[in-house]
Amino acid sequence: MQVAADEFDYVIVGGGAAGCVLAARLAERPGVTICLLEAGPGDRDPWLHIPAGFIKVVFGSRYTWGFQTEPGPHIDGRRLSAIQGRVLGGSASINGMIYVRGQAQDFDDWAAAGNPGWSHADVLPYFRKTERRVGAGEQGQYRGHLGAIPVTDLQWREETVDGFVAAAGDIGIPENPDYNGARQDGAGRYQYTIDQGWRQNALKRLLRPALRGGRVDVRTRAVARRVLLDGQRATGVEYERGGEVRQVRARREVILTAGVINTPKLLQLSGIGDPAHLAGVGVEVRHALPGVGLNLRDHYAARMVYRSRGVTTINELTRGPRLVGQIARWLVGRPNVLSFGLVLGNVFWKSRPDLDRPDIVITFTPASFAEGLTGKLDTFPGFTVGVWQLRPDSHGFVRIASPDPQAPPAIQPNYLAEDRDRQALLGGMRLARSIMAQPRMAAMVERETMPGDRAASDADLLAYARAGGHGTYHLVGSARMGPASDPTAVVDPTLAVHGLSGLRVADASIMPSMVSGNTMAATMMIAEKAADLAGAGIPRNSL
Repeated sequence: MQVAADEFDYVIVGGGAAGCVLAARLAERPGVTICLLEAGPGDRDPWLHIPAGFIKVVFGSRYTWGFQTEPGPHIDGRRLSAIQGRVLGGSASINGMIYVRGQAQDFDDWAAAGNPGWSHADVLPYFRKTERRVGAGEQGQYRGHLGAIPVTDLQWREETVDGFVAAAGDIGIPENPDYNGARQDGAGRYQYTIDQGWRQNALKRLLRPALRGGRVDVRTRAVARRVLLDGQRATGVEYERGGEVRQVRARREVILTAGVINTPKLLQLSGIGDPAHLAGVGVEVRHALPGVGLNLRDHYAARMVYRSRGVTTINELTRGPRLVGQIARWLVGRPNVLSFGLVLGNVFWKSRPDLDRPDIVITFTPASFAEGLTGKLDTFPGFTVGVWQLRPDSHGFVRIASPDPQAPPAIQPNYLAEDRDRQALLGGMRLARSIMAQPRMAAMVERETMPGDRAASDADLLAYARAGGHGTYHLVGSARMGPASDPTAVVDPTLAVHGLSGLRVADASIMPSMVSGNTMAATMMIAEKAADLAGAGIPRNSL
C-alpha cells in the first residue's frame, strides 16, 4: 500500500539493510509516516532468494551499481570492482549472507575516539535486538533470541571444513564454536542469515511486515539526485523516477542509508562537502564539510587455490547428475549446496605472535573459481583459502567527478598503501599455508595452484597479492562519525550531519574505523540505534 501524500515525517534514501531496518523501526511509532527511496528494482528474481544464487547476481550488473575503483597505485595500477547492491534489500539481497559482528574492542575504540554511546556495551543490545539465534552456539548475554532475522549455523557437515578446523588446531589455533560470542579468535564455521534453505534479510523479516501498517511508502527505481536544503535544514529529497524529476518532503528528517559510495556522492551533489572539491566539479557549496567522502576503507584479500584429491568439492556437486541430486535435496529440505554461501570455514587469528587480538581472517571454501572472481567454478576439484587483514590502515576517498547524478564517482580505497597492511597480509598468507600443510589437510591436497611453488619469498607473495588480490566489498567510513573537533568527521555521535539540522546518516559510511569482519551485522546495528536516535520523543506502539 502506498501513502498518497508526498510529505512524510521521514524520508529515507536507500533500501538496503540499513534502510529496511530503519523504516521498519520508525514505523513502530504511532502515526509516523515514512517514504523509502530505492534506486534499484524489487527483489522478485528467484536467484535473490536461493542462497547459492548469489553467484548468479553478485557479479552481474542487473542488481549492482557497476562501480569500479580508480587505478590502485599499490596493486599494480589495477581497477577493481566495488560491488554494491542496487535492489530492494541492498547488498543483503546479493551477498554471501555471512553474519559477523566484529570484536568488542572495535566499538570500544569508536567510543574512545570521541563517540559516546558507541562502546561495545552500548551497541550489544542493538545487535541482539535484530537477531534470532537459531541452533547451537554460545548463548546468554551475547546473543539475541527474539529478533526478526534468523542467524543459523552451517547445516551441511562437510569433511573438508572439519579438516580445515582440525588442521588449525594442530598449529595451536583452538576451535571456537561462536565467534560472535565472548571472543572472536579461533577456528570455526561461519554463521549465516539463512533459514530453511532461503536467504533472510531485513527486507523480508522487518520491512515487509511493517508495510502492512500502511504508513511506509516504498518507491523503487527512484534515484536520489540531491538533498533539499532550506538554509541549514534538510527539508526533503529530489529524485528521478520513470524519467521524471520529483520531490518528496520530510517534516522531521531526511536519513541517508544509500551506502558507502552513494551516501557521500549524494551529499556532494547537494553541495555538502569539501568546498575546493565541489567548486572544482561545478557544484554550488551549500555547507562546507571537508570530511565527506574521506576515510574510505575496505578489506583486501589474497586468494590461494588448491587442487584437491580424494574428496568431493562444490565444483563437482554443481554439475551434471550431482547438481540434480542437490536440487532434489533442496526441494525436500535436506542439507545441500544450494542452501548456504560458498565460504564455510574461518580462522580469526594474529598475523604475528606479539599481537593482543586477531588482525587477520583466513577463510576456507571447498570450491575454486576459474579465472579468478567470475562466478564460474573450476572443472577440477578444488579449495580456495582467502586471507585478509581485519582492520586496514589504508584509506582513500569517494569524490563526485561532475554535477551529473548519473555519473559514477571516483572511488579510491588505496588498497595496501600502508606497510602494516602489507605485513599483516603476508603473515596471514604464511599462516594459511601452515594450516594447509598439516597432515589433515595435506592428505586432501594435490597441489597449490595459485600462487604455487613459484611464490616462496615474502617478495613473491606480496607481488602475487598485488597482482591478483581483490576487495571484499566491505566498504566503510566515507561519512565518518566523530566529534565536531575532528575536521574529517561528517556526523556526530547521534548520526546527525555536523552543522545541519534534519539530516542524518545511518549506514556503514559512519564507521570511524573498520569492524573486524564482514559489515552487514554492524550496519544493521547502526540502523537499529539510528531508529532510536531519530525517533527520540515519539512513543512506540504498546505491546
